Amino acid sequence: MNRRVATITLNPAYDLVGHCPSITLGDVNLVRTAGLHPAGKGINVAKVLKDLGMDVTVGGFLGRDNQDGFQQLFSELGIANRFQVVPGRTRINVKLTEANNEVTDFNFSGFQVDKADWQRFTNDSLSWLGQFDMVAVSGSLPSSVEPDEFSEWMRQLRAVCPCIIFDSSREAFSAGLKASPWLVKPNRRELEIWMGHPLPTLEDVVYAAHALRESGIAHVVISLGIEGAIWVNASGAWLAKPPSCDVVSTVGAGDSMVGGLIYGLLMRESSEHTLRLATAVAALAVSQSNVGIKDRMQLASMMAQVELTPFS
Repeated sequence: MNRRVATITLNPAYDLVGHCPSITLGDVNLVRTAGLHPAGKGINVAKVLKDLGMDVTVGGFLGRDNQDGFQQLFSELGIANRFQVVPGRTRINVKLTEANNEVTDFNFSGFQVDKADWQRFTNDSLSWLGQFDMVAVSGSLPSSVEPDEFSEWMRQLRAVCPCIIFDSSREAFSAGLKASPWLVKPNRRELEIWMGHPLPTLEDVVYAAHALRESGIAHVVISLGIEGAIWVNASGAWLAKPPSCDVVSTVGAGDSMVGGLIYGLLMRESSEHTLRLATAVAALAVSQSNVGIKDRMQLASMMAQVELTPFS
C-alpha cells in the first residue's frame, strides 16, 4: 500500500552553513563556507523521506522575492509543492560550527504573514492535508503568526489527520502541544525549557517525557545529541546510542531523525527498529554538510552499529 506523507514548514530559510575554529565576539571571524541550502525543518524531513523512496508533499509559506532556490529544489527532487507564496523574502539562517562541534545560529527575519494570508493558508491546507496518512509540522512560526492561531490550526489539522508528527521549540512548541499531536520530538534543551528546569539525568528526561504523554501525546522521542535518543510510549522506553563518527555539521540532524521516524512508522516497523533507523539517519547527517541519504549501504552499516536498549 502506498503511504502518503506531507510536511509543513511555516517559516523556512536558506541555511548558510560554515566552519570556523572558534567564534570571537567583536572581531573578524574567518569562516569556511560549507554550503547555502534551501532549508527549513520540514523541508529537510522531506528530503530524507524522498531519499528513502517516499512520495512526499511539502507546504507552508515562501517569500516571493527569493523563492527560486526552493522551487528548483522541489523540482529536482520530484517533491509535490503546495507552498503558499507571500510578499517579501524568505529569511537566511547562518549556522557556524566550531572546532568543538558547537553550533551557533544567527537567524535573520523574513517575510510577514498577514491575517488574510494566514486565513488562506488555513482554509487551503485543511482542504488537502486530510488525504495524508501522516503530516509532519516542523519549525518556528513567522513572527506575525500568533501562537493561539497556530494552536487552533493544529487542532483542526488533528481532526482531519490524527497522525501528526510535531517538532518545534519555544512558543511554537508550547502552542502546538495544546493540540496533543500524535508524536513529538523535542531535543533535551527544548524539553528543559518546557519543564522549566534542567534535566541532568536520563531518568529526568524520561520523567519529563511521561509528563508530555499525560497530556494525550502517544509518542515522545527526545534527541540527545551524541548520547542518542530516547523513545517513550505506552509500550515502554528505549535508549538508542549512535556509532561514533567524524562530525562535519550537526545542522539538520534532528530533522533527519524525524524523517527516519516517519519512514519506520509508515512502514509499520516496530518502535525498536524505527528508533534504530532514525538514530542511524541522524548519525549519517552529522557526517556531511547537508541532510539527505545518498548511500543506503552506509545507512545500513550505521544501523547495525546503533546500540539499542530498553530503558527501565
